[in-house]
Amino acid sequence: MNKQELIAAVAEDTELTRAAVERVLTSLLENIQSAAKKGEEVTIHGFGKFAPATRAARVGRNPQTGEAINIPARVDLTFKAGKQVKDKLNG
Repeated sequence: MNKQELIAAVAEDTELTRAAVERVLTSLLENIQSAAKKGEEVTIHGFGKFAPATRAARVGRNPQTGEAINIPARVDLTFKAGKQVKDKLNG
């Protein structure tokens, strides 16, 4: 399911317009990104937790030449599904 399909499904379930659902979804995603950029976790009870995770710098290899390259440290966004989501997927 892509973003537009999700918007259509939520609009149908809630009887809101697609435009209204898109504004809500865009705001939700922007707020999650903003919190992560500040180093904060975002927990949605019953759904899961989004959290920033720092990945250390490391040495990698160029697969074509075998040359060692430095890969800089970076921050990724991780998601851990909540119990209700896991139970629904597995039961």
